[in-house]
Amino acid sequence: MKIGIACYPTYGGSGAVATELGLGLAARGHEIHFLSYAPPFRLSGLRERVFFHEVEMADYPLFEHPPYTLALAVAIHQVARDRGLDLVHVHYAIPHAASAWLAGQMFEGAGRPRLVTTLHGTDITLIGRHPSFRSMTRFSILRSDGLTAVSRYLKRETEENFDVSGASIRVIPNFVDTDRYRRNAAPHDRARLAPGGEKLLIHVSNYRAVKRVEDVIDVFARVTERIPSRMIMVGDGPDRPLARRRAEELGVTDRVSFLGQHTSVEDLLVLGDLFLLPSKTESFGLAALEAMACGTPVVASRAGGLPELVADGESGLLYEPGDVEGMAAGALGILASPELWRRMSGCGRRIAETRFSAPTVVGVYEDYYREVLGR
Repeated sequence: MKIGIACYPTYGGSGAVATELGLGLAARGHEIHFLSYAPPFRLSGLRERVFFHEVEMADYPLFEHPPYTLALAVAIHQVARDRGLDLVHVHYAIPHAASAWLAGQMFEGAGRPRLVTTLHGTDITLIGRHPSFRSMTRFSILRSDGLTAVSRYLKRETEENFDVSGASIRVIPNFVDTDRYRRNAAPHDRARLAPGGEKLLIHVSNYRAVKRVEDVIDVFARVTERIPSRMIMVGDGPDRPLARRRAEELGVTDRVSFLGQHTSVEDLLVLGDLFLLPSKTESFGLAALEAMACGTPVVASRAGGLPELVADGESGLLYEPGDVEGMAAGALGILASPELWRRMSGCGRRIAETRFSAPTVVGVYEDYYREVLGR
């Protein structure tokens, strides 16, 4: 198959999954064409059967805000026409699904590629529900030839908020490369991050309000009072200054490291003793899955799609959003018990291998494409 993939190139779950999916499909012999305004952050180097097409924006003084949606539609149409794409798979409904639908309308006869839309989260739970976008989001969803959601939670949200039949939505979860994300990677940097042999707690996110990064610091401060620890903060975003300020207020600045964005986050996750994700909600929780694959137990919120991923009491512990005291107590319990830690570490790894491995989920997408194409 010849497949176009449109996604946001920035740091975050949807772009990571879209990129890994494309690379996995290319390894299976399919021709993959990525389309975005910049290379996706996990797309690097030359890959066989993998192509990147930069969306060109018109530099015209009339446009205070360049019309990216239209430019993307033109790019999708051109690549689909010139490369003979069978299918375009867009990640995130707004604006990608609308652009892909418009690109399809530009075909006057045969040759229109099929459109598959994957819903990832805030395109449904936040942005898509805004009055200025809701009707367009619903229109784009209903015009897709195939529609997937990354969790049962997100499927329900789409049904309830956009009056879309659940029968039209296929739940295909996010996935992880369990060969790359694994515990036996050499922890060569642990001594640098924890020079005193402290426990290492890790958080990875895009630092938006929904991630509750101040709660990360609050939980850590309570943990390090009892067990000497270090906090590794990976990623970047608008709430990063809030996390820094909270660390200063609690007097733990010297034990919190803000490392910014990392394309090889697995090199850090394998060093972790615990992964913290106290989000208000998560449509799936890809970072938690990557931590589990690395054998790092997870303490997270019982919200959104996280209960579908984290086995509460087995691969980690779940608490209500905002329950800082509960999360801190749970974290201390895991860190203080080597036996409990080993059990949770092994369980998380098994879940990643058996339910969310890249070969399994990429194969599910491959079969779904054939279903949409009628092959």
